[in-house]
Amino acid sequence: MKNLAQQIAVITGGASGIGLATVKAFAEKGARVVCADFNEASGQAAAETLKELGSDVIFLKVNTADEASVEALVTETVKRYGRLDIMVNNAGVGTLASTHQLTYEDYRKVTSVNQDGVFFGSKFAIREMLKTGGGSIVNTASILGHVGEAGAFAYNASKGAVVTMTKSLALEYASQNIRVNAVCPGYIETGMVNKEALGDFYDGLVARHPLGRLGRADEVAHAIVFLCENEFVTGTSLFVDGGYTAQ
Repeated sequence: MKNLAQQIAVITGGASGIGLATVKAFAEKGARVVCADFNEASGQAAAETLKELGSDVIFLKVNTADEASVEALVTETVKRYGRLDIMVNNAGVGTLASTHQLTYEDYRKVTSVNQDGVFFGSKFAIREMLKTGGGSIVNTASILGHVGEAGAFAYNASKGAVVTMTKSLALEYASQNIRVNAVCPGYIETGMVNKEALGDFYDGLVARHPLGRLGRADEVAHAIVFLCENEFVTGTSLFVDGGYTAQ
């Protein structure tokens, strides 16, 4: 098992939700964590709070849809810490719209963050990992990378791509000791996905999960930590979905 203490980990989308839970989970393992996000205020606040609790966490701003921004994130990480051991490509966005009404602009917004962001993050992380003898990449995909959802065409497209990109990267770099995996959450309780925000629609989401509830961000973070610790796992999609895809 890989000891994550003192490992250098970058988590994109780290200012909230699954990303923030993952930042906390790695910090608890003793890793040195870069919380990367486009939301500077929330990201800085999260990093400062964790530093006050004794964790080694910094914030760096990134736009994962922009190649130069992601390259700068990795460059600054290596400048500060000397290497990059773990890259968690977690940042993501979604949109709900009937496909015949979906604009190309909205489609590209989703795919540029969710799909291109994984390409950029992996590309620049791998360049550094090749210099130091290996590393681990975890991409946040989704159950919607494996099953369809009406009204989520762009999100389905982007997450399906992430699942296959993960397999491709895992095969390409296995011999160089770089492991690449994906975590596939079901619906996760967040600030926007909860009973108060969604009303009766929330109950319908819960009903789709055999365990009878939505997931928690820390449960997904736990899975991401596992994928980085277990050194015989690569090219896999780990479902954290309360039984959703078993039906």
